[in-house]
Amino acid sequence: MYLHQLNLWHFRNYTEQAITFNGNQTILLGDNAQGKSNLLEAILLLATLHSPRSQRDGDLIQFQQETARIQAQVIRQPDPAELSLILRASGRRTPAVNQQTQRRQMDFLGYLRTVFFSCLDLELVRGGPGQRRDWLDQTLVQLEPLYSQLLQDYQRVIRQRNALLRQETVTPAHLTPWNDLLIQTGTRLIRRRFRLLERLVPLAQTWHQRISQALEVLAISYAPCVPVLANENEAIREQFQHQLTAKLPAELAQKTTLVGPHRDEVHFGLNGHPARTYASQGQQRTLVLALKLAELELLETVLGETPVLLLDDVLAELDLKRQQQLLTVISERVQTIITTTDLERFYPPWLQAAQQFQVVQGQLFPR
Repeated sequence: MYLHQLNLWHFRNYTEQAITFNGNQTILLGDNAQGKSNLLEAILLLATLHSPRSQRDGDLIQFQQETARIQAQVIRQPDPAELSLILRASGRRTPAVNQQTQRRQMDFLGYLRTVFFSCLDLELVRGGPGQRRDWLDQTLVQLEPLYSQLLQDYQRVIRQRNALLRQETVTPAHLTPWNDLLIQTGTRLIRRRFRLLERLVPLAQTWHQRISQALEVLAISYAPCVPVLANENEAIREQFQHQLTAKLPAELAQKTTLVGPHRDEVHFGLNGHPARTYASQGQQRTLVLALKLAELELLETVLGETPVLLLDDVLAELDLKRQQQLLTVISERVQTIITTTDLERFYPPWLQAAQQFQVVQGQLFPR
């Protein structure tokens, strides 16, 4: 898989910009707030239909414009694809593949796959559980585009059930059909998250051993809000029903759904201690780097295509040794687009081989 060309119209601070990628290594150089991260965000939107920085499409549209558009040419097997995404302040989107509008998200996803790593990803370790759930979900969307539909179905059930709980006249009988849907959709999400971590954890532990030189032991555990020991459909459904019954009084009092994968947690540990409170900032960076390399390897293994790697100003977060490890691993076989504010601490062999652009106020200039 190779991102050959990207075009932006009225996206963030880009009025109109076209960029053609030559080779697997691209560096976007510029001061802060010039548009480097915006360009990576546009690529990520085409891959996942998700922005890591904004929940509102209006924030992605250039000031005083009504729409923004992102277009890309992707070289992939068996056929190349042209992707297009029109964003509107109202939130209505128009995704298209080869100029054909796609009505369902799952039909647009999968033509471009990425692994995105930014300094904000340190929040995977030290932030709240919602960020770790979001990481699981975005990884699953790329592995299995159908997951986006499953996630939408689950979120719709949560919204409807919460609306019912807020009604003063609600009774347990009113909740029964929604409980059935919650168990059905929630079980599907939990089982897929289980399966993802079963495959991802050994890869992350191997990468972590390499990067930390076997000085630390990484542990990752999935803690679904429905307490189960195995990824078995009936066991999950039974525990789901049990938890719903037990927490019904609290749900009626708090007027919100307290059971389901929207309350799951993922725990990271180092040497038997919680990484969130025990790990230094350097150890947290190493942990996240191992997760991202594991994600890259898993996508490549399962899908038979190498995703595009997007590194948003993360080299400044890594010492020279970890930089060298990362850039050596990805080397020639992974298309990598990196943003940076300076080149002084850059790994020299990688720097010499890379295509370079200067980013100034939403414009790209070849170096």
